[in-house]
Amino acid sequence: MTTSKPVFTGVAVALVTFFDEHGHVDYATTAKHAAHLVERGVRALVLAGTTGEAPHLSMKERLHLLDHVKAAVPAGTPVILGTGSLAAGVSTPDLTRRAGEHGAAAALVLSPHHGDVRQFYGEVVAAAGNLPVIAYHYPQMSGTAGISIDDLKALKVAGLKDSTGDSERLLEELAHFHKPIYVGSSAMVAYAGLLGCAGAILAAANLEPELCADAFAGNVQAQKDLLAIHHIVSHQGVKGIKEELARRHGTPTACR
Repeated sequence: MTTSKPVFTGVAVALVTFFDEHGHVDYATTAKHAAHLVERGVRALVLAGTTGEAPHLSMKERLHLLDHVKAAVPAGTPVILGTGSLAAGVSTPDLTRRAGEHGAAAALVLSPHHGDVRQFYGEVVAAAGNLPVIAYHYPQMSGTAGISIDDLKALKVAGLKDSTGDSERLLEELAHFHKPIYVGSSAMVAYAGLLGCAGAILAAANLEPELCADAFAGNVQAQKDLLAIHHIVSHQGVKGIKEELARRHGTPTACR
């Protein structure tokens, strides 16, 4: 049982960011893709996360992306901006504050690449004001141990995304962190739903949003049917997702 109101429940998409032939962000195509996924049932959109190639997006590009996607989807659809994984010298707290000013529903913030985890999130939460901050535990991307359970218990964040796919770690989080938890692995969506997680933020939802939603609702066959897409996400990454989207919809395949 959580003690904070979730920013959303159910399945959100960890949205890809499309680029044109010159390497520029293709805001129109990305926003159109976002709107299409909302029509297919995703409950929220997460921009500039790992799947959105966050380390290769500037602060300006992230805010423009937020503006374009918000304009393309129905009012009230939660649009969450990734405000971590910035270039050295660029302020995550500042981008988080600006995300709130641009109408983001929340900020998703990867744990720091170096420094004190508690201090980092304290500064981000202070800058965010009333904007909910969702901590993001994914050591593979942060290059560190991520967020320890002891640190997690001390953070004043509004929720947590965990993309490790580690079932034991998820059980530890549920036991000690009584706020909304979102999984990021499409291999354990049904498990997360069964355990009472608030939702899932999934790269796989770029391709199969309905299967993701059905799996989270407890459909075991849907979870099994996600295996092929999970393999694309886990083994081929963003490039594989974009190539499959291009095969289905003719969208750009360029990555940064």
